[in-house]
Amino acid sequence: MTTAAPLYTTSNGRPITYATASQTVGNHGPILLQDFHLIDLLAHFDRERIPERVVHAKGAGAFGEFVVTHDVTDLTSADIFSAVGKKTKVAVRFSTVGGEKGSSDSARDPRGFAIKFYTEEGNWDIVCNHTPIFFIRDGVKFPTFIHTQKRNPRTNLKDATMFWDFLSSNQESVHQVVQLFSDRGTPASYRNVDAFSGHTFKFTKADGTFKYVKFHFKTDQGHKDLSNEEAAELTKTNPDHATEDLFEAIQRGEYPSWTLYVQVLDPQAAENFRWNIFDITKIWPHADVPLRPVGKMTLNHNPDNYFAEIEQLAFSPAHLVPGVEPSADPMLQARLFSYSDTHRHRLGVNYQQIPANKPLHAFAPFQRDGPMVTNTNYGSLPNYPSPLRPNTYAQVDTTLQHETWVGQAVYNLQPVTDEDYVQANNLWEVLGRTPNQQEHLVHNISVHLFAAVKPVRDRTYGMFERVNATLGKRVRDETEKVRKEKGLKPDE
Repeated sequence: MTTAAPLYTTSNGRPITYATASQTVGNHGPILLQDFHLIDLLAHFDRERIPERVVHAKGAGAFGEFVVTHDVTDLTSADIFSAVGKKTKVAVRFSTVGGEKGSSDSARDPRGFAIKFYTEEGNWDIVCNHTPIFFIRDGVKFPTFIHTQKRNPRTNLKDATMFWDFLSSNQESVHQVVQLFSDRGTPASYRNVDAFSGHTFKFTKADGTFKYVKFHFKTDQGHKDLSNEEAAELTKTNPDHATEDLFEAIQRGEYPSWTLYVQVLDPQAAENFRWNIFDITKIWPHADVPLRPVGKMTLNHNPDNYFAEIEQLAFSPAHLVPGVEPSADPMLQARLFSYSDTHRHRLGVNYQQIPANKPLHAFAPFQRDGPMVTNTNYGSLPNYPSPLRPNTYAQVDTTLQHETWVGQAVYNLQPVTDEDYVQANNLWEVLGRTPNQQEHLVHNISVHLFAAVKPVRDRTYGMFERVNATLGKRVRDETEKVRKEKGLKPDE
């Protein structure tokens, strides 16, 4: 065992004489069951795949650092922001949302953009999308929504009727639909997208005061999108183009970076704000809530092993640190449970012991046992929290009056009202300021919607008409034109 070159062994460490040959009875006889190397190799091979993520299955990732560039200690007591110049290591995973692990990087889809900060006070995950909004605002709709965006349970094919049936039946989605079917829905690369928390969080201080915040990571590379036809061509010629672009740029030393900003609202301002701050289908207009710079994130290191370092990365909005807390946003509240729970299923209950997910400092002797324990299982320490030091962090204390408002604000998210179409119309008008962008939006919708059945098409036309009469008419006319070109009847 002193050879200079690595010596192949079985999984239990026994040296292998013939790593690429099976033991047989004679030169031409059957294989022996005693050949543990063969059995060990095949048995592990049969089990080397883990469940892919239900959403965000296809992705790429890298590592780097975050540096504080502006003082925000007036907003939060989080150690990561305690001093200008403070550096924190990060891991980032980019992804598409709806497709399977082998799907195309150029699909019309939101781009996931999840960041893990390895802070002195625990791992903090900001789980973002490249759009500042989402389709729904209540987690109880999420499983249904995802089912309709994936494959038909009978045909195992993507289904335009399912897709548009859900969206047109849940018209709080229209703002995100306009975003998605613009060219913004097909970004040119992961380096050219922004990241938005979407959800409202709280920045807290040790004295119990807090501010409501949203996080924005703005790309320093500039935005670049693809047309529908450019995206379709890349799907045929290089479906991994975004994964390749990120890896090769970092290998060349062209390290991509993003600037972190926060939007900040006082609780009193939140109560009087036009838009419900717990509604992830709405933005906070920058004119009303300006961006405040915080720091810069740079990715400068590729993974050495994709599975170990990226596929096993586990992000959850429940992974918070002192100084950052969730708000009453009902979609966020659902994600706090669902994300962590899916990792327990996909990676195992001890997923936070995997090196990619391991905090810098962890002492939780009340979490024991289960599959794949890789630490000492806390040895002889009691498995209850009496040995732990008392919590030294102040608990956030809000007034009963504000908590009453919070409850009413969450309740008011249930119905769809005229307000749900205002920001979608604003986006339609913004697209009109750039040549061809409104035309691309109408085209992109029509070449997808045409395959849906008539009741769903009509309901979708009505949804876009409520956004803007011109948009609705143009979508109707263009979609029915596409159907005629393809020989489909208008009443089908």
